[in-house]
Amino acid sequence: MRRSFLSLTLLLLSSLTFASNECVQLFLKAKEQFRMSSYAQSLQTLDKLDEESQQPGNEAYRAQLAPSLAFYRGANLAALGRMDEARPYLEAYLTYQPNASLDPSAYPPKVIAAFDQVRKEARVKKETPEESGTLAMSYRAFKGTVSNHQEEAGEDWATGPVGYLLTSEQKRDFGRLSDPVSRSEFITTFWKAHDPRPETPENEARDEFDRRVAFADSRFSQDETRGSLTDRGMGFILLGPPTWIGRKPLSTGDDRYDPAGMSFYTDSQVASALKGIGSSAASNLKYDHMTGPNNKLPNSDGNFREVWHYRRELLPAGISFQQVDAEFITRQGYGRSVLQREARVLTTLDTARDNMRSGSYTRASSH
Repeated sequence: MRRSFLSLTLLLLSSLTFASNECVQLFLKAKEQFRMSSYAQSLQTLDKLDEESQQPGNEAYRAQLAPSLAFYRGANLAALGRMDEARPYLEAYLTYQPNASLDPSAYPPKVIAAFDQVRKEARVKKETPEESGTLAMSYRAFKGTVSNHQEEAGEDWATGPVGYLLTSEQKRDFGRLSDPVSRSEFITTFWKAHDPRPETPENEARDEFDRRVAFADSRFSQDETRGSLTDRGMGFILLGPPTWIGRKPLSTGDDRYDPAGMSFYTDSQVASALKGIGSSAASNLKYDHMTGPNNKLPNSDGNFREVWHYRRELLPAGISFQQVDAEFITRQGYGRSVLQREARVLTTLDTARDNMRSGSYTRASSH
């Protein structure tokens, strides 16, 4: 289904729902300049928007702005004929909205051509392994962090990303605190205990943790769930970027944890159809259709296996495996990017968690 210009505009505006008024005004200005074919001026306004979103107090808006900034940067550059520069921005936008399409009547031909080409290439890449330089390089270039560790000492702090590091006793102790001052003191003491070099003013472990959280929030969000609280976010925070990533569509029976795999129909639906066998030709036809080879879900964008491959040199210190593969399954009726909790993966995550609790993010290659 083709998206109209209006629906795409509303989609992009939705990312600014909670942004500062200045951010909203700059975004609307950049969008209007693009509509008026003032592409160079629109790019300049987007630069100002980028700077404004990095001001103290606007850190949380960075993740919300990311899809909009990526799309309009790419669209402006494509309209100016600068395809090589537009490509990475359009690719980034499609990581947020993989099923997006543009109305040819609402965008310049150069933008439509560039977007369609990048979308076509992205679909091809899904059938082949993705060299992980993509995610690792994105993380190295990532600038978003939690400024000055300004964390609210709210009651839900322990249920946030830091919960990956807290012990059950620490969660219980924090839950017993009744006021912001005592909670703030607890947080300060907690991070001080994780400082690998207490003689310096920086806390390298906390800085790295905050940076991974901010990156996960910007890349792995799912509907109303923060990226850092998804399964992929947890994996990234505890293990860092993988060696490489592979992704492929699921077919019927492809999910080894569910023989039904990608079937359109549940077991109960098939059983109901089976009860009608013998009573009518229609029942027989219905049962054959529900159990035949053409009942798998055709939407590979929404039903796939994503595998994060960690080679020996990127595994946490203390892990002896030569490679660990973390699988994330997306399937209708099952969930989105659900980590398959295999013994090797859980052991690796637990080891990484123990290392981080001691203030160490060291990987096996360092030992």
